[in-house]
Amino acid sequence: MFEGGDRQMNNQTSYQKVSAVGRLFVLLVAVVIWGMTCWASPVTAATNSDKPHFNPKKVHLGITPTGWSNGDDPTIDLDPPIPYQQILSEMALSGFQGSQTSGKYPQDIEVLKSELKLRNLKISEPWVGTEFTVAGKRDDTIKEFKKQMKFMKEMGGTKIVVAELGSAVHQKPVDPLLNRPKFTDQQWQNLTDGLNRLGSMAKDEGMQLCYHPHVGTGVETLDDIDRLMKNTDPRYVKLLLDTGHLYYAGVDPLEVTKKYAQRIKHVHLKNIRQSILDDSIQSGRSFLDSIREGVFTVPGDSEGAIDFQPIFQELAKANYQGWLVVEAEQDPNKVNPLQYAMIAHKYLHEVTGL
Repeated sequence: MFEGGDRQMNNQTSYQKVSAVGRLFVLLVAVVIWGMTCWASPVTAATNSDKPHFNPKKVHLGITPTGWSNGDDPTIDLDPPIPYQQILSEMALSGFQGSQTSGKYPQDIEVLKSELKLRNLKISEPWVGTEFTVAGKRDDTIKEFKKQMKFMKEMGGTKIVVAELGSAVHQKPVDPLLNRPKFTDQQWQNLTDGLNRLGSMAKDEGMQLCYHPHVGTGVETLDDIDRLMKNTDPRYVKLLLDTGHLYYAGVDPLEVTKKYAQRIKHVHLKNIRQSILDDSIQSGRSFLDSIREGVFTVPGDSEGAIDFQPIFQELAKANYQGWLVVEAEQDPNKVNPLQYAMIAHKYLHEVTGL
């Protein structure tokens, strides 16, 4: 009896030793594989010591509707067009917290609020095209800005995005880089004076005006941005960092981030497919045709040329608070909007922890 018991005990002990060795072996293999994965994947490796530190209560991830439908050219859509309910639902499904406004969304504020609440989404910003450089358009610009401030107050938001569209060519069938407007000194003065006024109005309402340098407009290059920043009041006029528009125009988005980190109060995250951009520049392709060809893509797409990690690091060092909004204008006939929204959110979560 005791001999059998001893044998059973010895067998159990042997089994436990073997199991322990096996578990240790499996653990070692897992560690090796994990290490190889981290070494092979810059994004995963960066999520450790190099991860930027944002306050998740004060930094939010949003996405614009431009991956589903284009506001500048409604023909960049499916046939029949993608309904707004699907756009909002897929934004929420992919994990985002908010969206820019869209002409597709309900214009009745109560209906819009209801649709957003259903999906736990917020409006990150409206978009105002100013025309201070066009004679006789100043009052219309101020009127539209007041309208959008009222809208954002209703929606509980604080950011208002503006871009000067006087003589802009981004919607025209021409090369946007070669044909963009060049403002006279008087037009520059009218623009900066007008922006200071709008920014002061926004500040009085507890909001922030964020200027958006944009391909095909009079504020596109680094020299343009420097002039705008120098001649506007930093209390009133903040800067929107749009990585894709800067890169398209030959401007390093990291350089702009470093230079104006304290004035950047809103961010649009666009990635660039380098080969398509090169071809667009060489052939003189229009901005909208470049979108159709797929010049823009989302952060996290392996085809993208922009390294977002150091940009996030600079923003985090400056204690950035506000929205990080994915804005990758794409043709839904060529790429699946939900798929790319999920790619973007996964990447941003891995890199920022948000």
